[in-house]
Amino acid sequence: MQASNVSVYSGSWRYPNSAPDFLDLRYYQRIARTLEDGTFDLMFFDDRLAMPSIYGGSPDDAVRYGARPVKMDLTAVLGAAAAATSHLGLGATYSTTYYPPFHVARTFATLDHLSGGRAAWNVVTSVNDAEARNFGVEQHLGHDERYDRAEEFIEIVTQLWDSWEDDALVLDRAAGIFADPAKVHEINYQGKYFNVRGPLTVPRPPQGRPPIIQAGQSGRGQRFAARWADLIFTADPSQAVALEHYKAQKEQITAEGRDAAAVRMLPMVYAVVGETEAIAREKENIFLNELVHPLASLTLLSELTNHDFSGYSLDDEITDELIASISGIRGLVQGVKRHLGGGKLTLRTLASHRASLLQGPRFVGTGEQIADQMQEWFESRSCDGFVLAATHFPGAFEDFVRMVVPELRRRGLMRSSYTGSTLRENLGLARPASSFAAPGA
Repeated sequence: MQASNVSVYSGSWRYPNSAPDFLDLRYYQRIARTLEDGTFDLMFFDDRLAMPSIYGGSPDDAVRYGARPVKMDLTAVLGAAAAATSHLGLGATYSTTYYPPFHVARTFATLDHLSGGRAAWNVVTSVNDAEARNFGVEQHLGHDERYDRAEEFIEIVTQLWDSWEDDALVLDRAAGIFADPAKVHEINYQGKYFNVRGPLTVPRPPQGRPPIIQAGQSGRGQRFAARWADLIFTADPSQAVALEHYKAQKEQITAEGRDAAAVRMLPMVYAVVGETEAIAREKENIFLNELVHPLASLTLLSELTNHDFSGYSLDDEITDELIASISGIRGLVQGVKRHLGGGKLTLRTLASHRASLLQGPRFVGTGEQIADQMQEWFESRSCDGFVLAATHFPGAFEDFVRMVVPELRRRGLMRSSYTGSTLRENLGLARPASSFAAPGA
């Protein structure tokens, strides 16, 4: 999801059936209710902390062509979605580069309590200089240093979530005892990047720790995800790349001493569904050929990679040396190159893959045909599930719930009702014990 004028697909605002009221909380509540009707696990939001402005050193093209210039604060958006639903998980992207750890820990602990245990945190390391300048920094941190800082950040957040033991609240009115101070802990974290005392000002969340979503694509990002993530959000452009990524990532998770089966790998996919295959193909043609302006694609590509492509020809080659110099999301570029068999990669090809509709695989057809494609990916162990991106809001989700979900349910591949009360329970994830609790407590 995006709290924005567009979905992940930058041309979505131009589609005739896209709802225009993206600045109204009821817009997000309608989508949330649609997803809950479809028994989705989770609605989670991407975020960026700047307008796209790397391309040509200006946000003009992003504004002109609607290439994600709007990014609203997610706290209010998720609060509205929580009020409109009872079971749907609610995830938000919060940066480890510019937000303080205490703020993030408190935000997600609060959301988890107020939603009844449905919060999730999508951990990102902010990738570009435009974001840095909005926070008074001339240039963002280097690729590996961002992850070093993120390691400290997430250690602090999880310790803060644990700083109240589960039974710390006493609420003894007669004795006048609110909570047991022996079970509320300072964390006294001292690191290279942060010093945080604690404890958190919010009791331990209902889930213990809200699930962690992470989308690291590079080698360093994959190692970070192996250590921390409960849900790994991928952008593999083909099933062959996804199979390779799935195997390698699961091996890394095992090497970290974690149960790889308990970490879900979820590729982003588009589903273009129609009552007939011909209708679905017609929709796909509109999305691919009519709605995305070329400069919108280049604007977003520059944003993702933190590299200004305005001085390049579309036929210029994206070399290994250029990929190595990219400080943004390198893994996205490397994934496209693997998808193409390692051959010559031009800017034209990269822009079409990474910044229009081709960021992930497309499942196109009737509800039955799309269910066939999803079942093939799932049963071949290319993934543990999917992140469904929208070609347009809210119709892409409405079509999927109406035409694909019943077919997936008929095959026993998707639930018919929620069985848990928290997001962790619905995902089949264990609730972690507090790191401050006595062994066996």
